[in-house]
Amino acid sequence: MKGVILAGGTGSRMLPLTKVTNKHLLPIYNKPMIYYPLECMAKAGIEEVLLVTGGNNSGEFIRLLGNGREFGLKNLNYTYQDGAGGIAQALGLAEHFAAGDSILLILGDNILEYTIRESCKRFRHQGQGAKILLSQVENPKAYGVAEMDGERVVKIIEKPASPKSNWAVIGIYFYDERVFDIVKTLKP
Repeated sequence: MKGVILAGGTGSRMLPLTKVTNKHLLPIYNKPMIYYPLECMAKAGIEEVLLVTGGNNSGEFIRLLGNGREFGLKNLNYTYQDGAGGIAQALGLAEHFAAGDSILLILGDNILEYTIRESCKRFRHQGQGAKILLSQVENPKAYGVAEMDGERVVKIIEKPASPKSNWAVIGIYFYDERVFDIVKTLKP
């Protein structure tokens, strides 16, 4: 399994801090925000990661992270996303990197308190399909919320007025190689 981290976007909700840098390079506690998803992947046993970024400060990721070895990665690769094309476009940029393997996708502003190693293991044994990690939240109206049928996610509603659950999407996704066929159908 390979890893993909999405660290693009404009960070407009964090202005003026993001006027001169990418939000994922800002410090959270004692390290840059981007360290958290990288460490999460390394702890889960992912050794090859693709960082998708864009904007004026994308080169700063290479200066900061280099080849990823300090995180325990075998390879840290980079690709550039032109403009604000969203998650589907960014995921499409990872197709060449995945090369037929399953992927773990994490949004670059995710900070987890726990390891996802067991979730990775379960997905590998699942064989095919997709998996999305959820977390119970107190204010589901502020998040993308999963509509459930038993343990199966049937729909995700972004910031619903009347949430049908308190299970929020936390930005960690597992996909088999067929996701790229789906992403191609979403392109304009």
